[in-house]
Amino acid sequence: MKSLWALIATYALSVLGGIAILVVGWLLAGWAGRTTERLLRRVPRIDSMLVGFLASIVHYGVLALVGIAVLSQFGVQTASVIAVFGATGLAIGLALQGTLSNLAAGVMLLLFRPFAVGDLVQLGSYRGQVRDLDMFTTHLDSIDNVRVILPNGKVWGDIIQNLSVNPRLRITVNCLVPWNQDLPRARAALTQAAANVSGVAADPPATAAAATIDAAGVTFRVSAWTEAHQADQVTESLAWSVANVVDELRRAA
Repeated sequence: MKSLWALIATYALSVLGGIAILVVGWLLAGWAGRTTERLLRRVPRIDSMLVGFLASIVHYGVLALVGIAVLSQFGVQTASVIAVFGATGLAIGLALQGTLSNLAAGVMLLLFRPFAVGDLVQLGSYRGQVRDLDMFTTHLDSIDNVRVILPNGKVWGDIIQNLSVNPRLRITVNCLVPWNQDLPRARAALTQAAANVSGVAADPPATAAAATIDAAGVTFRVSAWTEAHQADQVTESLAWSVANVVDELRRAA
């Protein structure tokens, strides 16, 4: 009977100790997560989504240590438990390596911020306005108003062109002028037509330069500067203006 009470007392102390560790650890994990979030929010370059993600890592990391401490309190060999968790984590990591690579790329995008929500970007072969960026995917709205969802691994691993960083962009349209036409007159007409397009900046002025010369004639590169947010619309207007000039030159020849 005495041995039974001694056994109960021993395990009761272990249970109480485990409960105490669990309660204190739970409170400590919450405090660590909140403190991490509060400190990271003071850093302007860190995205709010990344702040929440890092705070969650700290929170659950402390809880994992608390769980190991509770198991140790009950006499469980924690070295073997850690080894099992490590092997399980490795297996899960190998099975989800594509997903984890997107997660890692999402962290890098949120940390270094090559673009922000609302920016006009060219991500590989996809161009559009950034609508959302989460830990796994980047959401674009193309110029056709199609929602394009790209995995972050593809975004981070490819060339990123942010068209919204600089206030102005240079737009270019090419056109062929045959040899039987007055080339200096064609160049002057193309330059004037580009300058008259709505949205084209007066400074620096629009230009028309010979890009290639072959048996068919001279291909002129008509360039102009415009505001970044209206580059697509002005490019289309410039293309129509150049086409009209080429047609007028053809009729006059």
